[in-house]
Amino acid sequence: MSTLSDMEIFARVVTAGSLSAAGRELDLSPAVVSKRLKRLEDRLGTRLLQRTTRQIALTEAGRGFHDRVVQILASIDEAESFVSRRSDVARGTLKVSAPTTFGRLHIAPYLGAFLAANPGLTVNLVLSDEFVDLVKDGIDVSIRIAELTDSSLVARRLAPNHRLLCATPAYLAEHGTPKTIAELSRHTLLATASQDPWRLEGPDGPATVHVEGRLRTNSNEVVREAVLAGLGIAFRSTWDVGPELREGRLVVVLPAYRASRHVAVHAVYPSRRFLAAKVRLFIDHLARLYGEHPHWDQGLEPILAPTKAP
Repeated sequence: MSTLSDMEIFARVVTAGSLSAAGRELDLSPAVVSKRLKRLEDRLGTRLLQRTTRQIALTEAGRGFHDRVVQILASIDEAESFVSRRSDVARGTLKVSAPTTFGRLHIAPYLGAFLAANPGLTVNLVLSDEFVDLVKDGIDVSIRIAELTDSSLVARRLAPNHRLLCATPAYLAEHGTPKTIAELSRHTLLATASQDPWRLEGPDGPATVHVEGRLRTNSNEVVREAVLAGLGIAFRSTWDVGPELREGRLVVVLPAYRASRHVAVHAVYPSRRFLAAKVRLFIDHLARLYGEHPHWDQGLEPILAPTKAP
């Protein structure tokens, strides 16, 4: 076996988190994976991983080696993409990451058509609301709903993201409807820790609201269910609560205040000179589904129209 294949095994072990998990992905026994790692370490004359029965950890040398191995493997993928970049045939495994709720609502239902059109492709969809390191985690393309600032990534805007303050009519009937940003401090605000503070844009410019409430969670879906249950005011995107806004189950609070217009739904991928066919075809598939007037915003035009503060 070549040094390159040993490096691939090493990178897969780091990504998978264990020898057995990497072995399952590579169709190799843990004993073979361990033997190949030892051979690589013997060749390099240094230990790359600290291994116990339950977990692995990179040594200092291992971290530096892993960073360079990932770059080498990416360059190989780039070289293969150069040869096949004119091909519309997608092959292999496409690893996609996306926020949990968005992936469930707006990616999963449309994977069937994409897979049917690309029979040589397997999709590994990873849903998480935590930050994902594309290179470290071996992600081919990630869906991010944000104002992007990382210049090391290539991004394609897929759709606008309209994010509004909202609550149930019952909650507002009981607690009153805030008329100013300052009045939000007298209400129960619902958000995950990563969503604190809320950064809003209004008629007088940016506004920041610190979220303090009795419900603490790391789950966006829990926040969604809490606002629908009438527990408080939340800051939600129309792709998430569009049906509830159309049906009147939720109403907009302080309609003059929205999320930054620079926040959007993006497809991001590691900066490479040549884009693999599987990535390009998947991004094109989502771009056709969404666009500047995505289906989730249909019927919400009166709500999304620019509004002046009272």
